[in-house]
Amino acid sequence: MRIPRTSILAWLVAISASAQTPTMVPQGETDYSIFVRGTRVGIERVTVSRTDSGWTVSSTARLEAPLDFTLRRAEFRYDADWKPRSLTVDGAFRARPIELETTFAGTTATSRFTRAADGQDQQKADAVSPDSIPLPNNVFSAYVALAGRLVSASPGATFKVYVAPQAEVVGSLDEVILERFKTATRGFAIRKHKVTFQTPPSPLQVEVWAEEDGRLVRVSIPTSSIDVVRDDVASVAARRQSYQREGDQDVRIPGNGFSIAGTISRPRATTAGPLPAVVLAASPGPLERDGVVSGIPVFGQLASGLADAGFLVVRYDRRGEGQSGGREESATLTDYADDVRAVVTWLTKRKDVDRARIAVVGYAEGGWVGLVAASRDERIARVALVTTPGTTGNELLLEQQQRVLSRTTLSEAEKAQRIELQRRIQAAVVGKGSWDGISDELRAQAETPWFASLLGFDPSTAMTKARQKVLVLQPALDTEMPAHHSERLAALGRGRKKDPGTEVVTVPGVNHLLVSAAPSGADEYAAPGDRQVSPAVVDAIVAFLTRT
Repeated sequence: MRIPRTSILAWLVAISASAQTPTMVPQGETDYSIFVRGTRVGIERVTVSRTDSGWTVSSTARLEAPLDFTLRRAEFRYDADWKPRSLTVDGAFRARPIELETTFAGTTATSRFTRAADGQDQQKADAVSPDSIPLPNNVFSAYVALAGRLVSASPGATFKVYVAPQAEVVGSLDEVILERFKTATRGFAIRKHKVTFQTPPSPLQVEVWAEEDGRLVRVSIPTSSIDVVRDDVASVAARRQSYQREGDQDVRIPGNGFSIAGTISRPRATTAGPLPAVVLAASPGPLERDGVVSGIPVFGQLASGLADAGFLVVRYDRRGEGQSGGREESATLTDYADDVRAVVTWLTKRKDVDRARIAVVGYAEGGWVGLVAASRDERIARVALVTTPGTTGNELLLEQQQRVLSRTTLSEAEKAQRIELQRRIQAAVVGKGSWDGISDELRAQAETPWFASLLGFDPSTAMTKARQKVLVLQPALDTEMPAHHSERLAALGRGRKKDPGTEVVTVPGVNHLLVSAAPSGADEYAAPGDRQVSPAVVDAIVAFLTRT
């Protein structure tokens, strides 16, 4: 939690939730990995113990740059009802010592600390709520008590936040999202709590994940790009189960030098003979197999609908995500297409699959992945392109940037400057421009094999080589991928020599998330109304796949 401070001790925070009492937090020792911008910078080892007089939470940690924080010991003592008794922090931030001792007595917190600016000892007393929970920034063991309290709270609960040794501010529990996680040894339910702290000069959002018994799983601070993840959940063997259909089966599929982790959904009713199969190809990006976008498990719901219609459906974690192996740093669009082909190879060896009826359904840029796979593999019988771009990658990125800028309050001159910078970066990535005047940070983000392959992609090339029947599915209310994309894809498909069949279906009343929505110019990601993939989308895909 980043709070403006006059000294390093202004990190120190306490949260109180007057209506809730923490649960019986499980005891024992647990390691939490600390990530900054996705890079692991250290571990905090946390111990929870209980005595006749109350609870003790202690921890040690060593965090590398950019945090550069050493925690020799933190100790939080609470009574049997989790009301605070004392807090001790002994550590160093960038070689400057941090020493703090706070005692709680009724509604008073008395702190003794070393001021970072001049090394002088200070003492201060503040009025606090009697059930405050000390929560030092960068001392994540404090979230153990907070997680135990939040699992018994409901959205709308308010909190008093004590910034030791400064003052109290208000916090609130905004939303609770229920999910499931699966590790190598067990599955369990998770409550993801979205909390807002009214810290000056602007509110701060934090996510606190906990099991139903109060055990802390994860803390995320998006504005600081900090994630604190329990080691069993941080493991590649763990994955979030955003969607689970009765009878779903987790599988491991041989990939190109690594294993692809996926899930099979089958028809609920027993059928004789091998089944037609569908491979769901996701848009390359940080998506796991359920394809969660704005809280909607798009692929999980699509898989369920297609399975109900009689198909065996495979959805999988893309390489480098979830439980799949491989690395994404060097992957190109063709590499992701090869992963689809690996799944197809695996399906052709199954006795319960009709190898003559294997289709690929691609969503967004995943449609490009599916189209490339089909152009290189005749074992794929049909391809469905769902809200898929029809322009080149270079044109698509500029269009997307212009759409984002149109929603800002920037001046027209500022918008033009940003678009011009985007053009220069894209030209440099594909070797048609110079990196002069472009920051090293932007260059490092853009100069990747994936970005180069995306910019250089033109669906006309893959479409010309594809010999399969193609469905182009356009949501009528899609503002992310407007109708001109499906129109170009349809023209490319119908322009093929001896076109085997190109069908275009526009689904009314549905947006880019494939859910029903009211016509408006609002951001469809921000607050989707319906959270269920429209049956009309599933029906259109099924009709295409089953049509002779």
